[in-house]
Amino acid sequence: MTTSKSEILRRLNAQVAQNQTILAVGAGNGLVARCAEAAGSDLIMVYNSGYFRLNGLPSFVGNLPVGDANAMMLELSERSVLPAVKSAPVIGGVYGIDPTRRIDDVLANMQRIGLAGVINFPTVGRIDGNFRRELEAAGYGFSREVDLIRAARERDMLAIAYVFTPDEAAAMAAAGADIIVGHVGRTAGGDVGSGLASSLDSAVEALNAMFAAARRNSSNAILLSHGGPIVTPEDAQYVNERTGAVGFVAASGVERIPVEAAIKSACRAFKSIRTQVAPSA
Repeated sequence: MTTSKSEILRRLNAQVAQNQTILAVGAGNGLVARCAEAAGSDLIMVYNSGYFRLNGLPSFVGNLPVGDANAMMLELSERSVLPAVKSAPVIGGVYGIDPTRRIDDVLANMQRIGLAGVINFPTVGRIDGNFRRELEAAGYGFSREVDLIRAARERDMLAIAYVFTPDEAAAMAAAGADIIVGHVGRTAGGDVGSGLASSLDSAVEALNAMFAAARRNSSNAILLSHGGPIVTPEDAQYVNERTGAVGFVAASGVERIPVEAAIKSACRAFKSIRTQVAPSA
C-alpha cells in the first residue's frame, strides 16, 4: 500500500527536527532502488533520465525528444522499481508539458500502480535562450509544471518541484509544493558528467536566492539541493551548512558515478588474476 503524503511528510520533518539529512535517490532500475532503500534513502525517484544514465548516456538525454518520457517513467516504475522496493515512497518524474496526453490521466495511472508522489522532470527549467522563450510563448512553459504540482496536491500526492531561478521557486512554493529542490545544473563528475558546472560557492549563492524566494510564499516546504558541482557527500554537507537545504537529491551521484568506479575496479581486479597453466613449448 502506498504510504500517505501526511505520513511521508511527518517522517521527513521528524528527521529535519533531529538534524538528520534527507536523501532522495534516482533509480533507473530495481537494483539501484533496492540498494538505495537498504542504505536508508528516504525517497526513491524514477526519471526517464535514469534509463539513459544506466545505459551509459548523459542525464540530459532525458530532456531531448528521445522516447516518451511519461511512458518510460510509468514502465520503469511498475516493472522495475516498485517490485524491488519494500516500503520507501517512490516518486515519479512527470513531463508536465506533454501535449499528447492529459496529465490527470498520468497522475491517475501513477496512483494506480502505487507511486506516492510527483516531481517535474523532464523540465523546461533546464532550457534557456530563444527556444525557452518560444516554448513559453506557445503555452509549453514552466507554468504548466506549476499546474502539475497543483494537480498532484489535489490528488493528495507528495508534490516535489525542481526549480532553477528565484521566480520559479516562488511560483512552486505558492502552488503548494511540499518539497522544493534547488537545481544548479547538470551534475559534474564521472565519465559523462558536465564540464560546465559552477563552483560550490556559486551554487550556494544560487540556492540561497531560490530558497529565500520560496520561503516568501511557504514556510513549510522542505528545501533540498541537486546537481552541478554537488557530487559527493562532502559537497552536499558543504551546501547544507551554507543554505537552507536539509538534504540532497542524488541521481548521477549515486546511480552513475559510483557505479562507473565500482565496475572499473572490479573488472581490473578480475583482469589482474594470473593463470596457473604454463604455456606449451
